[in-house]
Amino acid sequence: MAVNDDFVARVRAVVGSGHVLTGPGDTEPYVADWRGRYRGAALCVARPADTAEVAALVRLCAERRVPLVPQGGNTGVCGGAIPDGSGSALVLCLTRMNRIRNLDRHSDAITVDAGCTLAEVQRAAEEADRLFPMSLGSEGTCQIGGNIATNAGGTAVLRYGPMRDLVLGLEVVLADGTVWSGLRPLRKDNTGYALKHLFIGAEGTLGIITGATLKLFPAPRSAGTALLALPDLDAALEVFARLRSALGDRVTTAEILSESQLAAVLAHVPDTVRPLETRAPWYLLVEVTDTLATDALADMLEETLAGALEDGTAADAVIARSGAQAAALWKLRHSVSEANRKSGVVIGHDTAVPISQIPGFVARATAAVEAIRPDARVVAVGHIGDGNVHLVVILPEALRTSGEPLDPIIRAVNAAVLDISIELGGTISAEHGIGQSIRGQLAAFKGPVEMGLMQGIKRLFDPLGILNPGKVL
Repeated sequence: MAVNDDFVARVRAVVGSGHVLTGPGDTEPYVADWRGRYRGAALCVARPADTAEVAALVRLCAERRVPLVPQGGNTGVCGGAIPDGSGSALVLCLTRMNRIRNLDRHSDAITVDAGCTLAEVQRAAEEADRLFPMSLGSEGTCQIGGNIATNAGGTAVLRYGPMRDLVLGLEVVLADGTVWSGLRPLRKDNTGYALKHLFIGAEGTLGIITGATLKLFPAPRSAGTALLALPDLDAALEVFARLRSALGDRVTTAEILSESQLAAVLAHVPDTVRPLETRAPWYLLVEVTDTLATDALADMLEETLAGALEDGTAADAVIARSGAQAAALWKLRHSVSEANRKSGVVIGHDTAVPISQIPGFVARATAAVEAIRPDARVVAVGHIGDGNVHLVVILPEALRTSGEPLDPIIRAVNAAVLDISIELGGTISAEHGIGQSIRGQLAAFKGPVEMGLMQGIKRLFDPLGILNPGKVL
C-alpha cells in the first residue's frame, strides 16, 4: 500500500469512510475560495464529528508530518483556509460539528461547536430572547470557528466589538493532539495568561478551535434604521458624531457606501431597489437599538436626521417604517461582495485608519489606484464607526483573458493602498485576516520585534509546523 493510501486509510478509520473525500470532484469545493482567487489541492478532506475525532486526526498528522489546513464555511477572502498546490495537506472541515452545547440565560452565555454557522448561533440566542450581535453578509454559511480564528468584525463592531470581545472561553486541539478545554462562561477570571486570545485571530496556525463559549446580550425591543445621501465623507463623519452625541451607545451600526458601490449592487443583485430619489457621492446606513420598548428611539433618530437635512449636511434621507423596509436597506449593504465579484476582476482591501482620517485615506488611495490603472473602477464600503474602510478596486473582466499578468497589477495596487493606510496610522487588515493574501506585507507592518515574538509563539505551539502552514507568517 502506498504511503498516502495508508494515511488516508487511517483517516477513514478515525472519522468513517463516508466522511473522507479524495476525488478531485469531491474535494473541489474545499480547495478553492469562493471568489476564485485561490486554488490548491488536498491529499484528502476529513469531516470529523466531534473534538475527539479532531484530536485523533491532529495526532495522526503530527505523527506523519502531514500539513493540516482547518476550514470552516470557506467564506474568507484572504486565502487563509485554502491548501497549497502540492496536494500533501489534509483539509479539516468542521461542518459536522454543529451542536449548540448549552445556553445559560442567567450567565448570558452560549456554548457551541466550532462548526455551527453564525446564523445558527443567532437563532439559538433569539429563541432564548437573547442577542448574539455578530452580523456578516455570509452569516448563513460562515462558521463560528472561522469567525473566531479570523477575529471577524462585521457591522455591529461599533457597539459590541469584534469577535475577540464576544468570546468567553475556547476549546482547542493543540498541534500534538492535546485538547485544552477553557469553556468557562466567566466574565472575570484573573488567573494568569488569557490563553484564549492567542487563538483568536491566529487563523488556525496555533491550534484547531473546536468549541466556544460566547457572550449573549439582552434582545433589542426597539430599533431604527435609516439611509442618508451625503455630499462627501466629511458629512458622513459629522452625521455620525451627531448621532453619537444624541444617542450614545444606542448607535449600533454606521456603514458607508459610495455611489459606485451602490450602483454595482443595483446592477448585479436581484430584488434590490434604489432607496432614495436623490443620487449622491456617498450614503450612510445607520441603525440604532435599545432594550427598552419605546417610540422615543425612533423620534430621536428622526430629529437628528432632520437637523442634518435642514442645515444641508445631508441631501436626503429615508427611515425604515417596517421590518421589511429595514431588511431591504440591509440587503444593499450585505450584497456588496456578491455584486463586486460579478462586476469584474476584484482587488479588495481591508484597511482601517483613525476615523478622522477616513476622507483623506479614501481620496488619496483612490487617486493612487487610478494613477496605476486608469481603467480601474474604485468602489468603497465600510464601517465608518470603527475606521474600517474596504476600498475595492474593480478591473475590466476582459483582463482575465487579455494575457496581461494579474499578479504585478495586484501587487502594485496593494502596495499603494496599504502604504497610505500605514502612513495615516492605520492597519493593513482590520477584520479579514492575513491568510496568504498579504502575508508578504506583514513583516514590514509589524517590525522585527513584533514579528520575532509572533514567530516564537508559532514555534512554541506548533514546533513541527503542520498547522495551516504558509498562512500568516
